[in-house]
Amino acid sequence: METNAIKDALEILDLPPFITKDDIKNRYKELAKKYHPDIYKDSNKMSQINSAYKILMEYIENFKYSFDDNEINKQLPGINHNKNFRF
Repeated sequence: METNAIKDALEILDLPPFITKDDIKNRYKELAKKYHPDIYKDSNKMSQINSAYKILMEYIENFKYSFDDNEINKQLPGINHNKNFRF
């Protein structure tokens, strides 16, 4: 999967680069209601939304997680906050 495809998908769904799976699902549902072909005349828009959603979900399903200290601190910045102090 290309980086450009992921960036394009984020742009189509109007999402920032740092999000959760639930953020993607919620945004998809919101846009699907707004641009459903029964409501919105341009069915191409819904096709783009579906494609973008599929790309992001495939990326998430195949993502390889990193459990090194730097990544954990990035994802959960408060988890080691107490290590900054001496008790």
